Amino acid sequence: MNKVKKVLVLTGGGDCPGLNAVIRGIAKRARKEKNWEVYGSIEAFNGVLNEPQQIIRLTSKKTAGIHVKGGTILKTTNKSNPLKFPLRQKNGTIKEVDRSDELVEKINALGFDAVINIGGDGSQKISKALHQKGLNIVGVPKTIDNDLSATEMTFGFQTAVQIATDSFDKLVTTAESHHRVMIMEVMGRDAGWIALHTAIAGGAEICLIPEIAYDVQKLVKRIDARYKAGKGFVNVVIAEGAKPKDGTIVARAGEQGSEHVRLGGVAFQLSKQLKDAGCTAEIRETVLGHIQRGGTPTAFDRVLASLFGVKAMELVIHGEFGKMVALKNNSITYVSLEEATREYNFVNKDSYLVKAAKGLGISFGD
Repeated sequence: MNKVKKVLVLTGGGDCPGLNAVIRGIAKRARKEKNWEVYGSIEAFNGVLNEPQQIIRLTSKKTAGIHVKGGTILKTTNKSNPLKFPLRQKNGTIKEVDRSDELVEKINALGFDAVINIGGDGSQKISKALHQKGLNIVGVPKTIDNDLSATEMTFGFQTAVQIATDSFDKLVTTAESHHRVMIMEVMGRDAGWIALHTAIAGGAEICLIPEIAYDVQKLVKRIDARYKAGKGFVNVVIAEGAKPKDGTIVARAGEQGSEHVRLGGVAFQLSKQLKDAGCTAEIRETVLGHIQRGGTPTAFDRVLASLFGVKAMELVIHGEFGKMVALKNNSITYVSLEEATREYNFVNKDSYLVKAAKGLGISFGD
């Protein structure tokens, strides 16, 4: 009889529609092998590092039907980087310590033959570092921002765009009714994919993204021209990381233990900039925030996430560690973790997508 093997699954970073579909895909594929058991670590690596440990068996009962649910049944956190683990000191301050060697030892001591790490750019950099320390690990790309260059698409992105577009459509009607400028802020710390796709899908007049710094005066001219033409309303999509040519992003300190500053509020900054620059139209702001991360994943994301889950488990079964599953040329394949983390997936301002948006009359303020 074959020895029973164990794989540990975890979800790290921000939550994302489709995470549960990946978990289910892994578990269902593993059960076909008969000699594999699947476990989950609660709150990413915290489930292993915490005392007592929080690790659960992912039985068929626990994973049944979860592909239609948003979020993750394993919970998640962006405060469990084992390379820079935040430990609270007696005086209340936070000190970052490297617990990666301890983590690898604990995983091995628990008898796990492999780990599947579902996460974005930061999570896969952790996967790469742990693999270099000898851990058998496979990565699954996850981010609503679509900012991993080694895969053509990350699950969660299409759902986020659909949510943003649905919201934008509703703002268009109220903007037209009141002859207002409506500014909708979406997520996108360093990459403007959500904003760009939403702008095209929703028919925005203005789209502001982190990759293209905007000129406020040019935006005012565009808005004035729109009103003079008798249209009487303007809809703007702005990514949270967008910035003016002569300014910086809107950010504030993140929570203790988090590696990121908190973005948000750029819609209100833009509103003030437009008014200060002479825009006389009424302006209203909407910040979608975490609404984009929640809810039921679209059919596309359920399919992509499920395929990623099955492929990740197959890589584990065949001993293909140090890899990340990816979508390339409409096929599910894999790349090395080195390639997966080599380049960030920025919007190329010279790409056809941007040129087509401009061809549709969308202004980027450049």
